[in-house]
Amino acid sequence: MLPDPKFNDQLVTRFVNNLMLDGKKSVAFRIFYDAMDIVDTRKEDQEKTALEIWKEALTNVMPHVEVRSRRVGGANFQIPMPIRADRKISMAMKWLIKYASARNDKSMAQKLAAEVIAAAKEEGAAYKKKTDTHKMAEANKAFSHFRF
Repeated sequence: MLPDPKFNDQLVTRFVNNLMLDGKKSVAFRIFYDAMDIVDTRKEDQEKTALEIWKEALTNVMPHVEVRSRRVGGANFQIPMPIRADRKISMAMKWLIKYASARNDKSMAQKLAAEVIAAAKEEGAAYKKKTDTHKMAEANKAFSHFRF
């Protein structure tokens, strides 16, 4: 995968690929860069760059365990399982994009910027999704011996 033109980062390209609709990559890149500019103007911690804030948001949203359904003797159990590193990243990206588009702002760039800033501060819908996933895994910890 090629790194993006502005930040020279492969993770950004991966995020933009998730953000892209109908194969319109230039539009997706514009949305992402506009969002980063908005994050740059709104940030509270002046030492950090917008890209660092975005990466921090991504790390904060990344889940470490998830529950998977497994049928054992006629009953379905939610079994907590650890997540592979690349799946953690893609889940975090998808959640950030999903909950950003559900926000009430004017443009997608503004929505994304708001969600990134919220996630970097450990709040917002995407961060809540992570905590809910972890709570679910914690609640079903008793079934972890069914792991295969």
